Amino acid sequence: MRKTATVTVLALALGGCSMMEGKKIDYKSAGSLPPLEAPPDLVMPSADNRYALPGAAPAGATTYSDYTQERGARAAAGMTGVLPQVDKVRVERAGSQRWLVVDLPAKDVWPVVKDFWQETGFIVNVEMPEAGVMETDWAENRAKIPQDMVRSFLGKALDSLYSTAERDKFRTRLEPAGEGQGTEIYISHKGMIEVFEGTQSGSDQGKGRTVWQPRPADPELEAEMLRRLMVRFGVEEARAQGLIAAKAASQASLTKAADGAPALVLPEAFDRAWRRVGLALDRIGFVVEDRDRVAGVYFVRYADLDAETAKEKQGFLSKLAFWRSSDGKAKAEKYRVSVADKDGGSQVAVYRETGAPAADETGNRIARLLHEQLK
Repeated sequence: MRKTATVTVLALALGGCSMMEGKKIDYKSAGSLPPLEAPPDLVMPSADNRYALPGAAPAGATTYSDYTQERGARAAAGMTGVLPQVDKVRVERAGSQRWLVVDLPAKDVWPVVKDFWQETGFIVNVEMPEAGVMETDWAENRAKIPQDMVRSFLGKALDSLYSTAERDKFRTRLEPAGEGQGTEIYISHKGMIEVFEGTQSGSDQGKGRTVWQPRPADPELEAEMLRRLMVRFGVEEARAQGLIAAKAASQASLTKAADGAPALVLPEAFDRAWRRVGLALDRIGFVVEDRDRVAGVYFVRYADLDAETAKEKQGFLSKLAFWRSSDGKAKAEKYRVSVADKDGGSQVAVYRETGAPAADETGNRIARLLHEQLK
């Protein structure tokens, strides 16, 4: 009887995991996921000592213990860690995209953003100050697990039994604002979901397995992180909520450039279009190897580092990983994404590494992926 009651309680506890609780955020590092494949020859640039941040950890991930030790040392030295007093923090938006503009230089924004992610429950896994890029590890939003009576009864001893089938990570990109007035902060979300492959009682005799697959970026989750970051920079809760909630309509349409390159037309000036394209590239999963703002060119390589590669069946999401060749081997090609003024708006066109129009299925697919993010 006692064994039956225990099993019943555990079943009820696990059953409650399928429920969600609002849009609260309570992240906890997820540890590790199955190995994810990267295209060949993809090497991250090494940092330059010129850009080393005072007190920053050496190359590699920054753990929470390192973070707490650093905070303790700062407190012992009389550094209170008070948030910077920023008079001007505003939200820029276009369609579903939002980003912050902070009236501070990037060198002062970087440590605040790093503290923000660590206090939110993430491990900072990638730091590239020379490129203005910071990326977290994968983490689970524990707030999606219901706080029901069964969980309370079992207590923290069995808390590890509760888990969600989703993981999130975030990339933060810093860029100088127009005319060098402050810093722009872009946050892009990547998600993974655990799905079951096989059948419970079919031809595979129930020997299915679970695998991690990409799930679409969540613009509202990005907006929530921007709102919290605004508060971290000293903006009042209510004001930050109002600024993030406002919407702005923006249209993008597919077309062809005069030279035949697949292209999009945006009804906005170059500066805004340039920023929106950069955020779209982050969301899709392109690696921006270089950029030339004067010429209006992003030099990119498609590298969906978070794609689950063990799948043998080609689904919709796997078709988007067009760097993979037909024999299953990774294929990474370089492209140029050009942004230019056109007829009072902007045109975004896709070219090959050589500068020739990417007027093939791959080029058209890149344009369609950008359109999904910019429309």
